[in-house]
Amino acid sequence: MFSLMIICWFSCGTATSSEQAKPLVVHTDTIPTPINVPDTLSLNAVGDIMFGSSFPGTGNLAPNDGQDLMKFFTASLQDADLTFGNSEGVFLDHGGVAKDSGDQVYCFREPTRYAKYFVDNGFDLLSVANNHVADFGEAGLQSTIKTLSALPLHFAGLQNFPTAIVKVRNLRIGFAAFAPHHGCIQLNDIAAARAEIIELKKQCDIVLVSFHAGAEGVKALHVPKHKELFYKQDRGDVYSFAHQMIDAGADILIGHGPHVARAMELYKNKLIAYSLGNFCTYGMFNLKAECGIAPLLKIYVTGKGDFIKANITSIKQVGEGGPQPDPDGGAYKLISTLTATDFPNSQLSFPGNGAVTRH
Repeated sequence: MFSLMIICWFSCGTATSSEQAKPLVVHTDTIPTPINVPDTLSLNAVGDIMFGSSFPGTGNLAPNDGQDLMKFFTASLQDADLTFGNSEGVFLDHGGVAKDSGDQVYCFREPTRYAKYFVDNGFDLLSVANNHVADFGEAGLQSTIKTLSALPLHFAGLQNFPTAIVKVRNLRIGFAAFAPHHGCIQLNDIAAARAEIIELKKQCDIVLVSFHAGAEGVKALHVPKHKELFYKQDRGDVYSFAHQMIDAGADILIGHGPHVARAMELYKNKLIAYSLGNFCTYGMFNLKAECGIAPLLKIYVTGKGDFIKANITSIKQVGEGGPQPDPDGGAYKLISTLTATDFPNSQLSFPGNGAVTRH
């Protein structure tokens, strides 16, 4: 579908001195730069994905080894220029030291073979910047990097892998991911985040920014315009962060982390989806009420990243999890209501049938 250039800044403690000497730039782009670029780019975006955990026991692994979890939406996920999701957890077959468990502390250890399910279902870009990427320490982190690097997937959000640049047809798409958690590119370091996006925009036509932030649960449906604290953790000011990233050059902002869908906003003609909720989370997630509904968001932007339109396919998760069609359109109705409440002067309209347009 595309060729790729990934920029990896080797800055974490495990890098060798030679790796620290300069950025590693890997080029596989051999197509000459054309005169014309496409007028429109389509992007599928979903929230949290965790196919099932072998920790603390195998009882949290899905039937048929999890291969069927996205079967209702495989064709839809494949039907876009790019498809994005948040990979919530660690790909590790055994070993590692769990950070803790119980008392509201959860660790997600997915078998490494599960990572291929992203490819099977059409995913191109993954955020790994979240509060579960370090669930099993350095062993889990390195196994996750090795596993995802072996697949035709592109991921960002770690200290060694802050950004990726993907070529789709004739457009260069920059991708960056942030979270206020250990091992991730820090969302709360606004100056550094702005500098990252400014540099990325110099190299790209469109910049996509993913952020895993905010409080969690049904009490966190609304977008506050201040920092959010959750279990005494500073989960960031998502409103300020999103606006500052667009000011720095970002074109699309995709949020996740609260485990519920949140409002959407149009700022400087750029789309912000503040949270896309739980899309495919088997076995260890609370899927009650609003935690069990989420959007599959398809976004259309111009070749300069300006919003054209979007469409929301509402999904629901029942039982132990896995997305199913929601004939009631719950996620669409929820996001429409939250947008009207949180951003009463929004330029976005929700005319029905999943459509999102602008006034």
